[in-house]
Amino acid sequence: MSLETVQTDAEGYLANRDDWSEELAQEYATQMGIELTDEHWKVINTARAIEAESNSSPGLRKISKRSETPIKAIYQLFPDGPAKLVAKIAGIPKPKSCL
Repeated sequence: MSLETVQTDAEGYLANRDDWSEELAQEYATQMGIELTDEHWKVINTARAIEAESNSSPGLRKISKRSETPIKAIYQLFPDGPAKLVAKIAGIPKPKSCL
């Protein structure tokens, strides 16, 4: 699947979590000007795991603590709204804490 073939909401978040793949995540990241590294994947996979367990998109504090990645580093990895970017690339809903 590609971004052209998956359903998204009005803000571009996946409509169906099961449509997510690493290739789709790569497409989202490329579109946002982000080159995914192992550190990015650690944060993305942590966000997906937390969301799968709680059925709710995690905030940055939870992601930071569980991935052992400082919040400052998450801001460097995902500039311009890291919680939204992580959620979008991870294929999970936008966190409720985001406007």
